[in-house]
Amino acid sequence: MAEKNIKLVIEYDGTGYAGWQSQKQQTTIQDTILEAVFKTTGVKVNLIGAGRTDAGVHALGQVANFRIDHRLEPSQYRDALNYYLPDDIIIKSAAEVMPDFNARRSAIFRRYRYLIGFEKSAIHRNLRWDCRKQLDSVRLNEAAAELLGEHDFTPFCVVASRKESNICRIDHSRWRRAGPLLVYEIRGNRFLHSMVRSLVGAMVNLATIDPDNNKLNLTLAGFKDIMRSNTDHRVSFTAPAHGLYLVSVGYSEE
Repeated sequence: MAEKNIKLVIEYDGTGYAGWQSQKQQTTIQDTILEAVFKTTGVKVNLIGAGRTDAGVHALGQVANFRIDHRLEPSQYRDALNYYLPDDIIIKSAAEVMPDFNARRSAIFRRYRYLIGFEKSAIHRNLRWDCRKQLDSVRLNEAAAELLGEHDFTPFCVVASRKESNICRIDHSRWRRAGPLLVYEIRGNRFLHSMVRSLVGAMVNLATIDPDNNKLNLTLAGFKDIMRSNTDHRVSFTAPAHGLYLVSVGYSEE
């Protein structure tokens, strides 16, 4: 039998997990899927994910791949793995891909979504940020537009996770209303650790309507200054993890 490269598209509720990435003495998405692969095949594999989502972050279209020499047909991995996976992780599809495909390095874009609700909810408390603030949608989209193009997002990255280059290219960044929710969509070639949550937190801060007319913590001019700066300091605005979703990952062959 020849080794096959298997691509998975995965949906998960990240509430009960310490994120995607394997961690000692922590329950993670990656380790849970690896265990399901081993139970299915008896083979230990290396599972590569397209995005290392943080603890509590969800996914509608996470992508991962692994290489394996096994008789199981590629299309059968979906149902086989789902048999062993808990209800909060679902393999949406499984297929064989080219040998050089790498879920992380081959990706040309990643798309994230952030959900904000304005009323406290028992049912949706782990699926959106119930921030209950009055927000100016014009200010939100003015700030969102500043993100388009190539920028150094160092101030919006966890200090310990910064790379030699923290430049990302953003080609979509917009807020919209969807019934009772406020939805932020962003798409880019790469994202830094906690970058989307830091951006959302900063934008919500500058768009908060203050009924007492007190000075806002962050203005649009201040936001622009942060975008243009090369500061080593990290912005202190971070939205909760449970409002964030990895929606999809794009590849050149699609």
